Amino acid sequence: MIETPICSLLGIRYPVLQGGMAWIADGRLAAAVSNGGGLGIIAAGNAPADYVRSEIRTARSLTDKPFGVNIMLMSPYADEVAAVAAEEKVSVVTTGAGNPSKYMASWKDAGIKVIPVVASVAMAKLMTRLGASAVIAEGGESGGHVGELTTMVLVALVADATDLPVIAAGGIADGRGVAAAFMLGASGVQMGTRFLSAEECSINPVYKEKIIKAGDLCTMVTGKRLGHPVRSLRTTFARDYAKAEYSGMDDESLEALGVGALRKAVKDGDLQHGCFLAGQIAAMVSKEEPAADIVRSVIEEAEPILKGATKWVR
Repeated sequence: MIETPICSLLGIRYPVLQGGMAWIADGRLAAAVSNGGGLGIIAAGNAPADYVRSEIRTARSLTDKPFGVNIMLMSPYADEVAAVAAEEKVSVVTTGAGNPSKYMASWKDAGIKVIPVVASVAMAKLMTRLGASAVIAEGGESGGHVGELTTMVLVALVADATDLPVIAAGGIADGRGVAAAFMLGASGVQMGTRFLSAEECSINPVYKEKIIKAGDLCTMVTGKRLGHPVRSLRTTFARDYAKAEYSGMDDESLEALGVGALRKAVKDGDLQHGCFLAGQIAAMVSKEEPAADIVRSVIEEAEPILKGATKWVR
């Protein structure tokens, strides 16, 4: 069985984290992943603190295993959610869309392991200096907010730049992706889109069906003009947004166009007005299955690949 520093650091069986997907990664999904041997993550997104506290307690009612909370630092509720994470003493906090430095001391005082998502070497170095427990190097193949570098490049650069354990994210869906991440220097992986097909994932059936039927050119990136590029499925909404982005619409109106769009996709399956976040690996998702099976299968698939990694060398 594959065991890496991430397993001992987080108290998990498999070095697999479930990504923090806003309005998707709730307490039920996080508990299912943790019960399956990985690390489930509750996504705070733009939700208020009371919602996050409720989901933490839902997860605790369903698992006695470690789980975490992902805090999007651009959220208007970030301060309150950061305090809830400390009060509830969750095992792990992952962060995205910003610099978590002002919260680090309070989280660490609560015994929480802090694992920021980084999209550059500079941010990885800063998080190392601030005392993060590990970093998640997330490439632009991922769904949701994306950076400029690909996973193949970013993971290798970050692994060279820090002594912290590195978790690879973006474009990972099976054992081949896990093995590739380890060869690049990672000691764990984070998957988001793959868990959209989990039986315990409560997204609208339209959303889940779009993921399962997705093809290789199923996603597109919008929002670059506003400085916050997002990868999502090619839906009516995504195409209309892309047209508006380069039509001369002012920034305020363009920003308003996306407000609530993710929730419309997750809750209503609204193809006209909903933003269906997904990474490029959606094309590799072919069926609905229990979250525990997803966690176990990607590691079991990776083991023989890693054992045979030198088969081309004579």
